[in-house]
Amino acid sequence: MTTRKSRKKPASRRRPGGLFVVLVAVAAAVLGFEPIDQALRRNQNTDLRTLLTNAVHRLSRNASAATATPTAGQLPEAGLEIPGPLPKDTPQLTLKRRTYTVSYNTRLNLPNWVAWELNTERLVERESRTDKFLPDPDLPPSQAVVTKDYSNSGWDRGHMCPAADNRWDWRAMRESFYMTNICPQHHNLNRGDWKELEDACREWAQREGRIYIVCGPILYRGKHRTIGREHCITVPDAFFKVVLSTTGTPKAVGFIYKNTAGNRPLDSYVNSVDQVERITGIDFFPSLPDEVERVVEASYDLSDWPMGS
Repeated sequence: MTTRKSRKKPASRRRPGGLFVVLVAVAAAVLGFEPIDQALRRNQNTDLRTLLTNAVHRLSRNASAATATPTAGQLPEAGLEIPGPLPKDTPQLTLKRRTYTVSYNTRLNLPNWVAWELNTERLVERESRTDKFLPDPDLPPSQAVVTKDYSNSGWDRGHMCPAADNRWDWRAMRESFYMTNICPQHHNLNRGDWKELEDACREWAQREGRIYIVCGPILYRGKHRTIGREHCITVPDAFFKVVLSTTGTPKAVGFIYKNTAGNRPLDSYVNSVDQVERITGIDFFPSLPDEVERVVEASYDLSDWPMGS
């Protein structure tokens, strides 16, 4: 490409400085590409500096509106609880139930995760607890864990999606006792601190109107204990639970519980969702807009999740 020799122009005819050109371009964009001289004639009582300042302010407001965090009314609702895909080498049989969805690991005989929406309609108690644990009818008998696999093991049959979240419907109650929704859980944890978190989630659902929950077992590296008479069931090292609310300003919180005895306050187990993701390798709430997901998963404030009256 050939270049032309530049010739210095007289000072009186130099082009406007860079800032001026930028401001003129901004004004033109905001004014719908209207020529500046026409804009000035239309606003005879407004000098150029004022016109450009107003244009920049308008552009700034438009840009802020375009990048603002979506309100709850703009967020998707259906399926928000479902995590992202797991690594391809992870056994994952997805089973959809009336209340919850489970990703089941047929090698460990444990759920990878269990996810559900809890809303005020599902807090209505129409059914009594059945306490009848059942092999999952969607699994062949050779793979379906049975309740006697837990007999004399020293471990509770711990619900992931609680039976108390399913009292709104007889079928939902029955399915909550499928063994694909169950993990070996320390008795003290199952009946103590884990139950307190389940109770808290129901209270939060009542306050918020709707929350999204994902929970499941955690297996750290190393050798794991197993139980089972007919089927080998891996005993988890810990459990996770993450909770999302999109009511008002979206917010989320996570929890990690060791699979041991304990009697501690809720804030002893609290984490950000990002921290739970790093520990579990699971991508939670991927259906959220990226900018919302980044904010709600990066931090937590337990005071945003009050309990008691």
